Amino acid sequence: MTINEAQETVDHWIKTTGIRYFNELTNTAILMEEVGEVARIMARKYGEQSFKKSDEDVNLADEMADVMFVLICLANQTGINLTEALEKNLEKKTIRDADRHKNNEKLK
Repeated sequence: MTINEAQETVDHWIKTTGIRYFNELTNTAILMEEVGEVARIMARKYGEQSFKKSDEDVNLADEMADVMFVLICLANQTGINLTEALEKNLEKKTIRDADRHKNNEKLK
């Protein structure tokens, strides 16, 4: 699935199953909540925190997909083509960081 196809699929799902988009502020709050759930798993799986009994069934891939879903909702609501935005962002990073990482002693 391309990013554009994902945006179209989410839009269709929202308009049929979801009935309508939550407003942008609500979706922003939901996005922060979903990112927090990813952070919680990362802190326990790769960091120093331990899992609780209630954390045993967590699914990192599913939580990351939740983040993508809400981000796509926000992009759709605000008229952002994520394919174009990502392409422009990568171009900016490529120009800005052309030598930066190569010259970073911390990365060697």
